[in-house]
Amino acid sequence: QVQLVESGGDSVQSGGSLKLSCTASGRTSSMSWFRQAPGKEREGVAFIDTTGANTYYTDSVKGRFTISRDNAEKMLYLQMNSLKVDDTAMYMCAASPYVSMSFDYWNRTEFYYFWGQGTQVTVSS
Repeated sequence: QVQLVESGGDSVQSGGSLKLSCTASGRTSSMSWFRQAPGKEREGVAFIDTTGANTYYTDSVKGRFTISRDNAEKMLYLQMNSLKVDDTAMYMCAASPYVSMSFDYWNRTEFYYFWGQGTQVTVSS
């Protein structure tokens, strides 16, 4: 039912900024951004619940990334500032049927039923 399409990935220099977008069709509840870098496992980057009241971030991006959503437009965003080389990854939008999640579960892939195709972010020094 849910389809997700990411956009906004690009190649930038360290210290730069990007804003990723995820366009959703169908009904979505909690959503997250995940990323996967070459040779690394998939990692939860940021979470936002259905209303946007609760957000979580992996420690490495706190203070630099901001997740937001516009439910009227069915859009999910990830504002990424002060980008580092280690942020280089394929970034994927994911949707969960759960209205919200606790800190202990938000980054577990099994709780996300729908995934976008990914958008590539490459940060160079």
